[in-house]
Amino acid sequence: MGPLQGVKVVEMAGLAPAPFGCMILADLGAQVLRVDRGGAPGPGLTPPDGPLDRGKYTVALNVKDPADRETLYALIEQADVFVEGYRPGVAERLGIGPQELAARNPRLIYGRMTGWGQDGPLAPRAGHDINYIALSGALDLIGRAGERPVPPGNIIGDFAGGGMLLALGVISALYERAQSGRGQVVDAAMVDGSALFTAFMHGMHQVGLWNAPRGENALDGGAAFYDTYECADGRYVAVGCVEMQFYAELLAILEIDDPELPFQLDPTGWPRLKEVLAAKFKERPRDEWATLFADSDACVSPVLSPWEAHEHPHNRARNAFIEIDGIRQPAPAPRFTRTPAATPAPLEKDSGQIRKLLSAWGVQNEAISRISS
Repeated sequence: MGPLQGVKVVEMAGLAPAPFGCMILADLGAQVLRVDRGGAPGPGLTPPDGPLDRGKYTVALNVKDPADRETLYALIEQADVFVEGYRPGVAERLGIGPQELAARNPRLIYGRMTGWGQDGPLAPRAGHDINYIALSGALDLIGRAGERPVPPGNIIGDFAGGGMLLALGVISALYERAQSGRGQVVDAAMVDGSALFTAFMHGMHQVGLWNAPRGENALDGGAAFYDTYECADGRYVAVGCVEMQFYAELLAILEIDDPELPFQLDPTGWPRLKEVLAAKFKERPRDEWATLFADSDACVSPVLSPWEAHEHPHNRARNAFIEIDGIRQPAPAPRFTRTPAATPAPLEKDSGQIRKLLSAWGVQNEAISRISS
């Protein structure tokens, strides 16, 4: 099931962005085989199995061992996609760089997931999500007026600008291969991907609509009509009524009828408008406001935690969250009419199932025996 059914992916185990990108590929129907590091464990964080590994199979290989490396080559010869998240040069030193693998399989799409990219002064340096989005300009946009930038978890770099960019690059390369018959390398860098997410702001800045400091612009919490407000129970609602007719509906539901109120789009009046809206929202608990605004176009929503989002009626109606192996998590997206994604299964470790998968790939019995023994 899924539009990528029949696509074979070999993923070298890693942290966050590359596993997320391969999770997307698996959600869309690709068969993803995660290769864990065999041999003695080295330093570093090893993540627990969970949502990022759903729909995948796993084997352990020590690619520093020549026999295991030959086994990996046998997998590569049958694969469509190979994904690694090493620092530049590491895969080459291990004998699994693009040139080595292309010699085994010229049609292979080679996905490289890094923070800084394969070249540039910072390419060999360490970093994390916060560093990549700092350099791309994305981090500077996030935070309250007069305060320091706020790291938005590791969403923008690792997942949006990293794993999602990787998945898009791989799928694009697969499409091009259908015309050319040739594989290529996909250089997915989180600093590039997070920069892409600031494209709209660059356009706004050019025409003078995003020139104020952080937290003082229309869409970053500066405007009264695009912000969050605390409710009587200490929880929050999000207000996003940018259009004037939606703003008018907000005021009507809140029963605010004051001809002396500043004009909605006048930045000098935003502090006063915020005071009025903040006082109103403090009068009722969050869920009561959510009920009042549920059938309106005022663009008011309850701010839900990730752990309660599955309970919202809209998310329930769309089955937006599923449970796999006892872990609640977001369902695969987007949705397709003819080739819908199947409900993902937990990470498959059973040697019998892995043997069946590799046999279907066309891997020789000798290599299968070594992998699944």
